[in-house]
Amino acid sequence: MSDQSGTTGASYAAAGVDIEAGDRAVELMKEWVKKAQRPEVLGGLGGFAGLFDASALKRYERPLLASATDGVGTKVDIARQMGVYDTIGHDLVAMVMDDIVVCGAEPLFMTDYICVGKVHPERVASIVKGIAEGCVLAGCALVGGETAEHPGLLGEDDFDVAGAGTGVVEADRLLGADRIRTGDAVIAMAASGLHSNGYSLVRHVLLNQAGLALDARIEEFGRTLGEELLEPTKIYSLDCLALTRTTEVHAFSHITGGGLAANLARVIPDGLHAIVDRSTWTPAPVFDLVGRTGRVERLELEKTLNMGVGMMAIVPSESADAALATLADRGVDAWVAGEITDRGEHTTGAELVGDYAV
Repeated sequence: MSDQSGTTGASYAAAGVDIEAGDRAVELMKEWVKKAQRPEVLGGLGGFAGLFDASALKRYERPLLASATDGVGTKVDIARQMGVYDTIGHDLVAMVMDDIVVCGAEPLFMTDYICVGKVHPERVASIVKGIAEGCVLAGCALVGGETAEHPGLLGEDDFDVAGAGTGVVEADRLLGADRIRTGDAVIAMAASGLHSNGYSLVRHVLLNQAGLALDARIEEFGRTLGEELLEPTKIYSLDCLALTRTTEVHAFSHITGGGLAANLARVIPDGLHAIVDRSTWTPAPVFDLVGRTGRVERLELEKTLNMGVGMMAIVPSESADAALATLADRGVDAWVAGEITDRGEHTTGAELVGDYAV
């Protein structure tokens, strides 16, 4: 509608929201969402809600639903600068579903939220592609999501992602602190890299302070800095579930923000203590680069980054060999990194001792 002077009135498009671009993004992502399905999912993409047939839970005596939500932090800025959008979704699924599997729950379904400054349909579809691929790796379905365009709040190339997931576990198979006993073995599973935590420190040290370029080739990595920083987070969900089927597991700990000791302490019961020996592994070169370049003290690194361990399993000592064999069969690099002891004089639930192997 125009007034007598011929001036065009305000519109949603003029305010920066492109509905047609959003519709095209949905069309482009449909093929990827179809790949991330389970038989319990009803309907297709485009409804107001995702549907999951809960009658599938009848096989459980007492099903407990587990839920989690998370994002991937400032790693999205590396993806933006690199112009690579099809891996960040793996990170999102890992952050959500590997939290869920910690209690022994099987991942069921996930929803995502993508917020952008401007909808670039191919870019949004690429992000969803990564999420769908991650869901396949986690064994869950992608049942829906939301793409929001926020012009004026975000720059045209800015974006963020978040997700929420649901899993299920039989009540009497719930894993956690109450199962842990003195003498249990602590098994470490190797991380694929930095995963999705500590990027504010990493970006500050490597990009801001040192001025390194993302396209700079780093000899220790055998690839560019940007490629190393964008390495997708390993998704352990199906590996952890396989472990619970083949041997006795008392608890898992997902090593994310806060570092190894703090996350492991979250599953250690009062009266017990976890001791992890640094000499049982060598952190990947990226951790040394961050520490050396920024002169970051080891304890600061360890409470910020995973230091090469993405997931830990606590099992009876007599089950350690079987657990390692299962993980090896699945291609997961794992080792016995420590043990559970009486607390004694310790004031914290977990600690790292010794020096990293060279």
